[in-house]
Amino acid sequence: SGNCDAQNGNLNDDLNAGRRAKMLTLLLLAAPVPPTLDAPSSPVSRVTLDTAEGQVELEIHREWAPRAADRFVGLVRAGFFDGVKVFRAVDGFMVQFGISGDPRVSAQYGGASFPDEDPADQKEKQSNARGMVSFASAGPNTRSTQVFINTVDNTYLDEMGFSPFARVTSGMAVVDRWYSKYGED
Repeated sequence: SGNCDAQNGNLNDDLNAGRRAKMLTLLLLAAPVPPTLDAPSSPVSRVTLDTAEGQVELEIHREWAPRAADRFVGLVRAGFFDGVKVFRAVDGFMVQFGISGDPRVSAQYGGASFPDEDPADQKEKQSNARGMVSFASAGPNTRSTQVFINTVDNTYLDEMGFSPFARVTSGMAVVDRWYSKYGED
């Protein structure tokens, strides 16, 4: 009940020209909400990244980081991730995606930053452990569209304000293959 099967986006983790593209399809399984970026999401939402390497399943928990969960689900519903590439993979750290290759989409969402989490709203604050998903930022209140999956325990990021809003529930071996094949030098 409350589930919808809506294909909401694609991600491509091809980091270098000439490499075979790996398309990821985001499938959101949650109750529909208005198509605004920060509308409240369901308490728990699920997203499947369907890739050439295999599937990666994410479970988004609003109680962990409500602003981040709402923004991520809003971006999925808005189709923001259509054609987005994994652009950064650092072995022993994380993989990152969330920059649109479409100039029109970049212009639309470029300044769409949202505030950091209010600790009072985080019912079950999580740590940046392996498999946890957080928004990237350039400082306080600068999160917008870029997210990363921790490939190792990065608990030192917790004190820097990186609030996990989701976790990989299946397919972490797929994520591991992304950074082992396409890591930064």
